[in-house]
Amino acid sequence: MPIPEDVRHERFQSFLWAQIVLVAALGALLALFLSKPSLQTPYALPDLRLVLATVFMLITGFIAVLSGARFAAEGLRFDLMLCAGFLVTSLSWLVFTVAPGVDGHEQSTAALVGRALGWALIAAAPFTRGPVRSRRGALAEAIAVAAGSMLPIWLVSRGTRGDVDTTMLSLLALLQLAAAIGFGARYRRRGEDLDRWLSFVATLAIFASLGLIFTPNAASTLVARGDFVALAAHGVLLVALWRAVRAAEYGRAVAEERARVARDVHDGLAQYLFTITTNALMLETGADPAVALPRLKDAALAAQREARYAILALSSAAGRQPFDTALRRYVDVLTADGALEVEIDIDPAIRLGPDEQIEVLRIVQEGLANARRHGDARHAWVEIGERAGDRYVAVRDDGGGFQPDAVGGGQGLRNMRERAASIGGAFSLRSTPGRGTSLEVVLRT
Repeated sequence: MPIPEDVRHERFQSFLWAQIVLVAALGALLALFLSKPSLQTPYALPDLRLVLATVFMLITGFIAVLSGARFAAEGLRFDLMLCAGFLVTSLSWLVFTVAPGVDGHEQSTAALVGRALGWALIAAAPFTRGPVRSRRGALAEAIAVAAGSMLPIWLVSRGTRGDVDTTMLSLLALLQLAAAIGFGARYRRRGEDLDRWLSFVATLAIFASLGLIFTPNAASTLVARGDFVALAAHGVLLVALWRAVRAAEYGRAVAEERARVARDVHDGLAQYLFTITTNALMLETGADPAVALPRLKDAALAAQREARYAILALSSAAGRQPFDTALRRYVDVLTADGALEVEIDIDPAIRLGPDEQIEVLRIVQEGLANARRHGDARHAWVEIGERAGDRYVAVRDDGGGFQPDAVGGGQGLRNMRERAASIGGAFSLRSTPGRGTSLEVVLRT
């Protein structure tokens, strides 16, 4: 859903002030660093240097994987560039810093060249727009190019030392500045949370590079104070990763909920509204009111009941009430007209996690709705308990049943299987024409 212009503007203003405060604080620390020569002396801690490099490698690798997954799902050039950039950065840490550090060697200038190439791709990401036509091919090419770039980087930087390191650190700081500006501009345009955090990361990375410029032998096995600023940058990168994953999960949940509500409206409310419209048209054309009006009234009451189902399901899925209460309220609404009787048996010792409660509630709702709408059941039973050390959820009815192999598993059955799988549950269903339906979910321990 697009973010309103006024909301984006307000968020960008907050982001801008946060950036100003961050730059002022880091600038003050850099000034103190430059004014005290004693602070510019690195620490002879090769093991700590190796640990930090490994952490940096893993975090940038995680971001590369996340960006690749986003690109595979959405196909945007932005995510492809992020994937390639962070992958090059992660491989550079691995090949030119971590691997040599394990053998006790110093990192080479190639590490800086690789990180500069990675940041060049990252800095270019916010300026790219639009999707890529061939997602799979483009992602495979990006991974191949990133992996293949390690040898040319090593060849180009082989044998260089001294002033080249300072030059590469300066270039790295400039690329990080471009990234900070680019992500900030993209955040102003689109209001996406990931852009804001990536801009903060780039800002911290700038001052980490500036600190290394003024540290003797910064590219060796020694640990400089700029490395701790880089650690802070990668910590913020982890926050960005976590928030991006949460946003993706939230988006998936919203999409699933919209699809479920759309199915409920189509199967229930829309059908009754169609009946109301049909009977109203019959009255207009001179049909007997004694026949049409009762049908019209019944359809209106049914439509009202279906609307209450949807509202109750949405409020229950949002976690606004305890699981037992939400389930019993749903059953009360479902059985209010006496067409279906439902017995509920919940073992009070059973504990369901928040994610399990939502999915179990939806599975039970789907099972009872199917029993009423499609099975013409008069009675249904819901049981949540423990058997042989396993928690289970069972829904059965005395409806008309069906032949599972014949229908091939409708959308409702597929949804229940997917919901059960999402919480690590095993879904099973038994149904025989004329003898009702029984479904069960065995939950993970």
